[in-house]
Amino acid sequence: MPTLIGRIETEHGAKYLTQLCKHFAHKIDATWEGNHGRADFAFGPAIMEADPQGLTIRFEVDKDENVPAAKGVIDSHLVTFAHREKIEGMEWAAA
Repeated sequence: MPTLIGRIETEHGAKYLTQLCKHFAHKIDATWEGNHGRADFAFGPAIMEADPQGLTIRFEVDKDENVPAAKGVIDSHLVTFAHREKIEGMEWAAA
């Protein structure tokens, strides 16, 4: 099972975490409290943590072929929510 770590540097990490979780909660199980959140996608859970310097997401993807979809669902929504910062997506790395 591939594990991805995504990170963006921003002072609005907690805000974006909340926006992502609230949005995802309309279609999938998603919970959040304070600086921590979780969204359970069909291809695996995304565990989110905000800190004063940014937002980190640990994504446990079920299969290699679902890695692009996992990155894409986070990045596409983050670009929308963070449009004022002109963020183009997270920096992703294998864990």
